[in-house]
Amino acid sequence: MAEITELVYYPVKGCAGITVGSADLTPAGLRHDRCFMVVDERGGFRSQRKDPGMAVIRPEIDPDGTRLTLHAPGGESVAIEVDTAATARSEVELHGAGYLGIDQGDTAAEWFSAVLGTRCRLVRVPPEHDRVTGGLTEGTSGYADSCPILVVSEESLRDVNERLTERGLPALPMNRFRPNIVVAGWREPHTEDLVRRGAAGDVELGYAKIAKRCAVTTVEQTSGRKDGPEPLRVLAEYRRTEGNGVAFGSKFAVLRAGKLSVGDEFGVTEWGTSEL
Repeated sequence: MAEITELVYYPVKGCAGITVGSADLTPAGLRHDRCFMVVDERGGFRSQRKDPGMAVIRPEIDPDGTRLTLHAPGGESVAIEVDTAATARSEVELHGAGYLGIDQGDTAAEWFSAVLGTRCRLVRVPPEHDRVTGGLTEGTSGYADSCPILVVSEESLRDVNERLTERGLPALPMNRFRPNIVVAGWREPHTEDLVRRGAAGDVELGYAKIAKRCAVTTVEQTSGRKDGPEPLRVLAEYRRTEGNGVAFGSKFAVLRAGKLSVGDEFGVTEWGTSEL
């Protein structure tokens, strides 16, 4: 039987994650996951694809979501009172789609601009945000790339690391893949690809699609430096998707919200076949 071994949420899209022992799962994912996003002056999202240094920006958010504190190596931290009540909305863009955000003010904008070395601002998902995510099971999310939950198994990581070490290359930590839920206990790697309905704790998840991976996986998450071309090169040898992409992990929608904890059994109530 598989069980949950790690839970991670990422308050600011592209920045460091927060590992917790238990978490509330909302329809949009783990509470506070990717509810903030850094954007450029035109509203386009910024990510580790172009700003790998975002990896070492460490956010902290109060449980009630009213205060966000930001830390960066070698710099001063800043705390802001989160604005969810403003009537004004900013237009933002995420992977070609348009959404709205609540600008979090000049203090946050100046801090991010100084840390990243380019003009940018910080926005938060507004209360009326009603994004619909696609795939086999539709759902909703904040500013995640697509679906609200990314599940990766320790067996899948072990498999890719065995392939890397066979080539004389160093093994990679799980944080390269920025999952929300890590599970362990399956006999075979990539079993997460086959899950169509899963249940753990109080929650139920529905499979949406395999996770196509990008250059963010080549960023060393503790230094904020690109360390490519792995794991993309080795994944391309055995995890190719339609359109010449590569896949690692699977994305899920939330069918029933509730509480999750490390150590919860991850039960599968419906299986399917791999998309690869």
